[in-house]
Parts: sequence; structure tokens; C-alpha cells
Amino acid sequence: VQLQASGGGLVQAGGSLRLSCAASGRTFSTYIMAWFRQAPGKEREFVASSWSVGTTFYADSVKGRYTISRDNAKNTLYLQMISLKPEDTAVYYCAAGQSVAYYRDYARYDFWGQGTQVTVSS
Repeated sequence: VQLQASGGGLVQAGGSLRLSCAASGRTFSTYIMAWFRQAPGKEREFVASSWSVGTTFYADSVKGRYTISRDNAKNTLYLQMISLKPEDTAVYYCAAGQSVAYYRDYARYDFWGQGTQVTVSS
């Protein structure tokens, strides 16, 4: 699976962005898809995940502000972000994996997109 993330940019605090992750391959629907982010000097952290059966999980820091979704027909993963805060500033990565038990662990994902920069100004 090859992943291509897009949609990042510069936005003021309180603003919104929608990230997209286009996937190649015919097995997209079978993967657990996730978004991670990495701020300068920090470890890559889990943001949200979407399972093929429709189950979603979120990090506490984004719950209620971010929505992950997927369109299996278009092989595309989305992350709608609202009420953005300066602390949301990071490079956002999409990932594909099959580890149900460790979906929050970035080391368990097999495929990664190149990352898209999100910068939230105060």
C-alpha cells in the first residue's frame, strides 16, 4: 500500500482543516488506518484510527474536535479538524496496519504517508 497525505497548511487558532490520505492498492478496506502526528522535538503520537468495520478511536487531546473517516470506494482516509489549537501544530502522517491490539503504537503500522504540515498560529 502506498499512501499520499495532503491538506495541511497554516491556520489561525479556532480554524479548521481537512486532511486527506490517498491509498493505492485494492486492499485498503482491510487495513486499520490511522493518523499520527509529530511535533518538533517530540515523539510521534497517535491521533485517531479507523477500522474497516467502522470503529474509530481518538486520542484524548483531539476527542470532540477531530473526526476520522474513510471512503473505501475511493481508497481515501480523511481527518476533519476543527477548533484547532497552537498545540496541534505538527507534521501529520497517515498510516496503514493490521495490528488490532496495538493500534495506538506507531511501530505496529506497516505503511506510511510522507506527512503533511499543519501549523496553527495563536
